[in-house]
Amino acid sequence: MEYIPLSSLYLYPESEPLVSALGYVLVDLKIIPQKTTTKISAVIASKDPSKGIGVDDCSKVHHALLPRLEALLKTDDTYMEVTSPGTERNFKNAAEFGIFAGREVRVWDKEASDWKSGVIKSADEKSVTLETEEGDKSFLFENIAKAKFIHI
Repeated sequence: MEYIPLSSLYLYPESEPLVSALGYVLVDLKIIPQKTTTKISAVIASKDPSKGIGVDDCSKVHHALLPRLEALLKTDDTYMEVTSPGTERNFKNAAEFGIFAGREVRVWDKEASDWKSGVIKSADEKSVTLETEEGDKSFLFENIAKAKFIHI
């Protein structure tokens, strides 16, 4: 699994402080110019691992973030979608492990050829440490083929 610093995503550094001030974490931001419009996709999560994201949360972020992005993009011909990560999200970027600390996940460990489950204890640019039934276990991102939330 590849680690891509969130700060390297286009307009993420300009958007994250606004989302954070509203009480959320910006998980992903995609800006895709199309023929006549610019499509914006934002994924947000709660700062509290025990809380989910609802329609009102997405609406709140949409109303605050869209004007900022339109000003930065210098266009108002945009379509924006704000979503939650979902209960069975497949991690797209290893940087997400740091965002989701405290949440239960499972990772496919290429070295063991098996799923390993646990609660994210910590993560850095190279690895994630999960609190498992057998104790804390660290996994190098290069050895993780897939990761997703455990749906309860």
